[in-house]
Amino acid sequence: MEFFEQYKFLIIPFSTWFFIQLFKVIWDLVVTHKFNFKRILGAGGMPSSHSAVVTSLATMIGKTQGLTSPIFALSVIFACVVMYDAAGIRRAAGKQAKLLNKLIETPGLSNLQVQEKLVEVLGHTPVQVFVGALIGVVVGIIFG
Repeated sequence: MEFFEQYKFLIIPFSTWFFIQLFKVIWDLVVTHKFNFKRILGAGGMPSSHSAVVTSLATMIGKTQGLTSPIFALSVIFACVVMYDAAGIRRAAGKQAKLLNKLIETPGLSNLQVQEKLVEVLGHTPVQVFVGALIGVVVGIIFG
């Protein structure tokens, strides 16, 4: 138990990430009836594991260091940047990848030779980010 207490600020967020990604693999298996191990490391989908990781860490820091501590402020700002990136920039990149894949697949429109399709599921919808953040707060409160 001493090991856990010493490293809980690493163990809890990484465990949260792992279990959310495992959930995505299982959910994908149920929905598509195909096992896609790439989902364990892939980005995107419901819920946002990125959001859960950073909010669980911020919650744990707030719980142990206080809501007025500089390290809590840093962790909240870090969490906001990560969640903004997930719902904004990475989501936009995923939309662009989807469009480029369609253009490349259109007969007669493109003479490009492509080795592999671009990854389309990169970011998150605001709901996916919110649910991930909510999971992270709950995990941080329970285990922090």
